[in-house]
Amino acid sequence: MKSSLYPLKFQPILKDKIWGGSKLHEYFNKASESKVLGESWEISTVPEAVSIVSNGALSGQSLQDLVNEHQSALLGEKNWERFGKAFPLLIKFIDAKQDLSIQLHPNDELAKKRHNSFGKTEMWYVMQADEAANLIVGFNKKVNKEIYLKHLDEKRLTKILNFDTVKEGDTYFIEAGRVHAIGAGVLLAEIQQTSDVTYRVYDWDRVDANGKERELHNDIAIDAFDFNMEDDYRVSYKKDKNVSNTMVTCPYFTTNFITIDSKIEKHNQWDSFLIYMCVDGDVEIITDSITIKISKGETILIPAAVKDFSLKSEYGKLLEVYV
Repeated sequence: MKSSLYPLKFQPILKDKIWGGSKLHEYFNKASESKVLGESWEISTVPEAVSIVSNGALSGQSLQDLVNEHQSALLGEKNWERFGKAFPLLIKFIDAKQDLSIQLHPNDELAKKRHNSFGKTEMWYVMQADEAANLIVGFNKKVNKEIYLKHLDEKRLTKILNFDTVKEGDTYFIEAGRVHAIGAGVLLAEIQQTSDVTYRVYDWDRVDANGKERELHNDIAIDAFDFNMEDDYRVSYKKDKNVSNTMVTCPYFTTNFITIDSKIEKHNQWDSFLIYMCVDGDVEIITDSITIKISKGETILIPAAVKDFSLKSEYGKLLEVYV
């Protein structure tokens, strides 16, 4: 029986943040003129922030309802067996006008125990960066719990953090347990496990409009650190045209990079849904029944049941994601 599913676009879920800016509107035409628009959640089943279909016959239905109804036809057989009704990924675009807090995320075991949640391993692809903009990822030397706590107590934490100046195309893999922060002036795409659990350890002594500092989580964050991580967070990848170039492969997702300047025939061989994030130009997704265009700053989900399709563009760059 042929599936009724087709490539799905969703209404972006827009979130103002104390550190947000206006690039998501100015660069991607997201429907908010807020000056503190920090995030566009493109694909989400986080409670209270569930994506709603914006195209085709399923328009108006939630992603969670589609997962519940279509099960393996949407997720893929192995993902349905592994995750059940829990959609495993959260897809975002993020604009940092100011520095984000220095933070980390718990792994699966700790997140399940404390929050009944997945952990949060993630990756970043830099889409635009102002001059001298940076990211914080990891430490700049070998650090243990005692060294970390000493610098934290003495308000010298930034002295042991690793700052990287970044440009378009730079990519980082952030495993759960690794300290990190997005710096001011960076616009990026984020692919992560479905989790909204963040432990802030330092927020630059920042206060909100009411003069109040945001909550820190140092009492519980210390158990989430993995001080034994190797310095392997910078991602190198090929940029061969019209093929999928592997960027990140981990137990939670695989992400490939595709530059397109022609028409590519695709066959979904992974028994998984596919997500395409357009990070430059525009691309048409063509199936037997539908043609949909996505432009820079847009995202589409192709259900697992849609096995064969084409990608067509004169110029486009995509992040291709599956589990």
